[in-house]
Amino acid sequence: MKKLILAFFFCISLSTFAQSGAQVKDLFQKIKEQAKIDKNDRAVYEVLDEFYNKNLQAENDEMTPEMVQRIEKMASDPNTKNLHILMLFLMYQQHISRTSMAGKAPDTEFQIETMNILENETREVYGKVPAIIYIYKAESLDAAGKKNEAKLVLDQGLKEYPDSVPLKVYRYLNTKDEALKNDLVKNHPNHWMVQQFGIK
Repeated sequence: MKKLILAFFFCISLSTFAQSGAQVKDLFQKIKEQAKIDKNDRAVYEVLDEFYNKNLQAENDEMTPEMVQRIEKMASDPNTKNLHILMLFLMYQQHISRTSMAGKAPDTEFQIETMNILENETREVYGKVPAIIYIYKAESLDAAGKKNEAKLVLDQGLKEYPDSVPLKVYRYLNTKDEALKNDLVKNHPNHWMVQQFGIK
């Protein structure tokens, strides 16, 4: 149990440094070996889904202190099922936050590898990839200049989540598809991403 908690803090502290994809894979494998994997326990999936709904899909950021506390509680409890997925997600979040606060660009190799791992792991454990993983993966690929790969991820994400505003926004920015633009302007003019990217 203590090993898992130590691995979590070790994992979080490592996220402040640029990491190679291989380091992320190795670290994740160590975390996963300590995790209790349960395909029937959807608590972590629900947290990822709620995080998406309150931070990305909602018109404005609706993240509450209660939700932050719930995530912290889950992350610090070694008995949380599928904790390895939550830990890697939080490591990614911290990397993005820290690099942004320092005025630096995130490490795209780290981003892409982390999202590849999360995509594969959530599909294996839950049989489905959360919308937020598609969004973050598309962002990572786009930041790395891999526009065609980002487009494929957005297309796949929109097949599974056709009402996802962030996926529509990124798909529009990637393709300049007028139908998507019209949908966003007509149906989601107040969404923070539509406004941030000046889609009119």
